[in-house]
Amino acid sequence: MKRMTKHLFVAAIIVAGLVSADYGYAKKNKNVDPEVKNVIFMIGDGMGLAQVAATTVNQGYKPLNLERAQFIGLAKTYSANNRVTDSAAAGTALATGTKTNNGAIGVDPDKQPVKSILEKAEENGLATGLVATYSVTNATPAAFIAHVESRNMEEQIAEYYLKTDVDVFMGGGKKFFTDRKDGRDLTEELEDKGYTMVYELDDILSFKGDRLGALLSSNAMPKMIEGRGDYLPLATGKALEILQKNSDKGFFIMVEGSQIDSGGHKKDASVVISETVDFDQAVGVAFDFADRNPGTLVVVTADHETGGLSIPSGKPDFSLPDQGVKYEFSTGGHTGIFVPIYAYGAGAENFSRIMENIDIPHLLEQLLKLK
Repeated sequence: MKRMTKHLFVAAIIVAGLVSADYGYAKKNKNVDPEVKNVIFMIGDGMGLAQVAATTVNQGYKPLNLERAQFIGLAKTYSANNRVTDSAAAGTALATGTKTNNGAIGVDPDKQPVKSILEKAEENGLATGLVATYSVTNATPAAFIAHVESRNMEEQIAEYYLKTDVDVFMGGGKKFFTDRKDGRDLTEELEDKGYTMVYELDDILSFKGDRLGALLSSNAMPKMIEGRGDYLPLATGKALEILQKNSDKGFFIMVEGSQIDSGGHKKDASVVISETVDFDQAVGVAFDFADRNPGTLVVVTADHETGGLSIPSGKPDFSLPDQGVKYEFSTGGHTGIFVPIYAYGAGAENFSRIMENIDIPHLLEQLLKLK
């Protein structure tokens, strides 16, 4: 017995050493997969674990595409000046690897610009894209392309689409390009720069060129319950098709399921669930692309959780047969709860741990070998 105990003790030390060594290896960013060529970075705005669980429960535990993830981790979401982040600070953290104050876009706490992973990808010759279900000038996509003091400066954010060479951008927000205080029509300027500007989903799907700007609504796009349809998975697939064609060096794209957050703010479980289902369909498109194209990494996470969602039993007597569940919200705002990270494809093993949200873009940059 003593001999067995000794062997178990030695084995435990060996395992602990291997785990410790592997963690240290990751922390030093040495376990970087050299084969990563394409990164699909997907952000479910406001999507905590409860939003994912509620969606699964609602559909009778039918597996989501998210469950195909090979590695799963957790991310901390606090901002530079608040334990509970807003989407601007969280988007900036995920885009640039820098914590900033709530409300700020693409700048540090001293209001100095910080370069995003999308901008670095462009500088390294990769194709780039942004897809969202709200406005392309809203906080999360804005953080990947703009540098302004306030997320409310959406007309100024729109101008950054002329200052970068992003290959594809799709979402709402047309009014910030065309109905502006300065009288400019940025869509005409974008066309002069070589973009094809379109305003209908059919025109996205039929596009055959290299540079596409799609503005499908004046500001926010309709919610799923308002009839948005299959825009997000279809637009994601089209964007991947364009980006793969545009650069032999690979690509970086950010895809946002923007309106999960809207459901949380409204304490509306039907919006949360329908938007999460839609986002999950886009995740499926991304995972399928990774299956067909070795060297593709898909990372799915959230900027923060919205609503403080919980899923209590419909009745307190757990000895009875299924009484169903309720979807209850503790707030109409954001929370400081850790959010999930789902990783799939080349280099996915690097994300199976608890991370600061700012670690995610730094690791993606190293996996892509961006300079």
